[in-house]
Amino acid sequence: MSIVDDVVSVLPPRLREIAIRHKELIKFALVGATTFVIDSGLYYLLKWTILADKPLTAKIISGVVAVIASYILNREWSFKNRGGREKHHEALLFFGVSGIGVVLANIPLWISIYGFDLREPHVSFMVANVADFFSAFIIGNLLQMAFRFWAMRRWVFPDEIDEIVAEFEELVVEEEQLGHT
Repeated sequence: MSIVDDVVSVLPPRLREIAIRHKELIKFALVGATTFVIDSGLYYLLKWTILADKPLTAKIISGVVAVIASYILNREWSFKNRGGREKHHEALLFFGVSGIGVVLANIPLWISIYGFDLREPHVSFMVANVADFFSAFIIGNLLQMAFRFWAMRRWVFPDEIDEIVAEFEELVVEEEQLGHT
């Protein structure tokens, strides 16, 4: 039994039902929280040291590292009961979807830095960092998260049962059409 199962088992019945029904979303969110720590920690480490004058580059690097961690955690935990694609095909789809997510996550940061000019020396160190955090890690991550959860379930880790049912229904329709002709 996993830690998540232990936590879910002690929830009140109503919450337990909701948690069980939305277990993939909850696992996806926990992976997101983990990769958020990786992304933000590495971003600020880079931004405050070797990439002090290149915050967008720091964010792209930290985002790519977080995406790699996200693939491993989502593949092996969040969506482990889904899939069926060959690993290289699945990985290609994952990184394609995640690449779009990285772009979505960086649009608000780009607007903040270059559109509103919220960077040093135009604003204080504190204002620049609060603006970067809010635009990249709040707005950007919310955009990215919504898109990635939808796209992961739709294309990267599809539910095999739904696909099998759809194929079966198509076969039944074809058989019925052949039987009536």
